[in-house]
Amino acid sequence: MFDYCAPPDLLKDRVILVTGAGRGIGAAAAKAYAAHGATVLLLGKTEANLAQVYDEIEAAGQPQPVVIPFNLETALPHQYDELAAMIEKAFGRLDGLLHNASIIGPRTPIEQLSGENFMRVMHVNVNAMFMLTSTLLPLLKLSQDASVVFTSSSVGRKGRAYWGAYGVSKFATEGLMQTLADELEDVAAVRANSINPGGTRTSMRAQAYPGENPMERPAPEEIMPVYLYLMGPDSTGINGQAFDAQ
Repeated sequence: MFDYCAPPDLLKDRVILVTGAGRGIGAAAAKAYAAHGATVLLLGKTEANLAQVYDEIEAAGQPQPVVIPFNLETALPHQYDELAAMIEKAFGRLDGLLHNASIIGPRTPIEQLSGENFMRVMHVNVNAMFMLTSTLLPLLKLSQDASVVFTSSSVGRKGRAYWGAYGVSKFATEGLMQTLADELEDVAAVRANSINPGGTRTSMRAQAYPGENPMERPAPEEIMPVYLYLMGPDSTGINGQAFDAQ
């Protein structure tokens, strides 16, 4: 496990947007960020899940989060602009962006993967991530110390049979992170890095490995050290790097 002990006030007064914040790793990250002082913007497509995370953060007496229902699969360009305008009006800047949301798609040989399924996975995992990044970058540049964290995978670092569109999308994620990081180097107080969470006890993992005993994998809460490290000031200057949570 990544070795890092975050101070209690690590993210005090920071504004951080988390995609896929309604469950799994996204929910765990949102709650961890709030517990360390951040105002968290909970973005996801299922409002009931986001509301539950909101209630848990509020019940813990942490900074009041914001629920943002937003479907990355169907969102149009003007909706990204409206999201950025809302954040700017409410907060004036953005200090962190965690790209967590993604879909796995069919695990099948490339030969049997339909174009429709391939394009759907690429749209959610790559195109929407690009749109969100490019639209919110001006707000991130208004921060004195901002971090963009991309969620990768081991199958996005070395190709593996039957991971189809998901694996390809994670290679693209690493490419987008590296390209952005190189563009930001010595130009803005914004850094970009990626995290491979590794096998974690989530619904996506269960979908990919239905025969696996989930209790053999760590819970999302157990892999949070690297998520906290990369979003806080202790990682200032770390840019363009690929991290492993486990």
